[in-house]
Amino acid sequence: MTEVSTISGGKPMPLGSGFALSKGFVTIVASTIALLILCYIFAPSAVSAGSLMGSLPFAAVLAIVGLGQMLVVQQGGFDLSVPGGVSLAVVIATHTANGNDALLINAVAFAFGCAIVAGTLNGLMVAIFKLNAIVATIGMNALLFGAVFAVSGGVPRITTDLLAEIAGGRSFGVPHSVFFALGILALVSFVMKKTVAGRRFEATGANPQMARAVGLRVELYEGTAYVLAQLLYCTAGILIAGITREPTAFQGNSLLLPSVAVVVLAGVSLLGGRGFPISVVIAAFFLNQLSQFALSIGVPYSAQTIVQALALVFGIGVYSINWTGRFKKTNQRSTEEDEHGTQSA
Repeated sequence: MTEVSTISGGKPMPLGSGFALSKGFVTIVASTIALLILCYIFAPSAVSAGSLMGSLPFAAVLAIVGLGQMLVVQQGGFDLSVPGGVSLAVVIATHTANGNDALLINAVAFAFGCAIVAGTLNGLMVAIFKLNAIVATIGMNALLFGAVFAVSGGVPRITTDLLAEIAGGRSFGVPHSVFFALGILALVSFVMKKTVAGRRFEATGANPQMARAVGLRVELYEGTAYVLAQLLYCTAGILIAGITREPTAFQGNSLLLPSVAVVVLAGVSLLGGRGFPISVVIAAFFLNQLSQFALSIGVPYSAQTIVQALALVFGIGVYSINWTGRFKKTNQRSTEEDEHGTQSA
């Protein structure tokens, strides 16, 4: 029996042999392959082994942050506290440990504790008190940056050797951050697609009214999304603290727009519903590689935000327009014109 994959921004895609691919997965994979071909032709340095190994850690960090943003977007929200959450984890990991490997565990535990508090407050404001998600998370972002200044004073500090080895080291030639990203991807995918809680999570995001009518605790799932997102932002921040020898106190500032862009590029509906974790991870690699390509052909680093914004617009355009319907209408119009011309002749 033929299965279909229903996705936001497009019609179901029939796929034989009982295997379904989302439109987002097909689109982002095709876009990534096309980008790699363009890099190979016009900017070979962007796809060299050294360049890829150097950029993969940052793609992995973006993938983790993107998965966190995806969970929130699945519940119909937005989390604009990404910069503060990531930056706070960075400064706690570096300043609390203060270069001492023995204090690293305490620093990491403290960072995750702060992430749970921030996520819980976000969840309470949005799910319980019904504040606008954008307003609530902007306010939380300001509070988090207040904590960043309180911990660091805005001054960077060198990371510990142990964290540099764990987060910034390599095994079998692959950066450790990539293994972290793949492990988190596997965990998120399993919980979301293979567990009852995960399926209920997607159901509440797709149709909160219906979920509430059948007895699901919509507020619980919505609030949980913000907590889990902050935990993922914290993980990304700790990895950044190990990848970058002397990270600044504002490392998270450059991740807000990309975190939304990878979710959109992955085909996740901004209105909530199903999520596509593997597509988000591929989109993170795509966006990171797009930045490398832009740099290789001479686009200044200061214009990277424009590149990311264009990628976001591309994603919105691809999934918002019913290209199949437009193609059918065009063909139908052409057929009618041909028939009319034949009858006139």
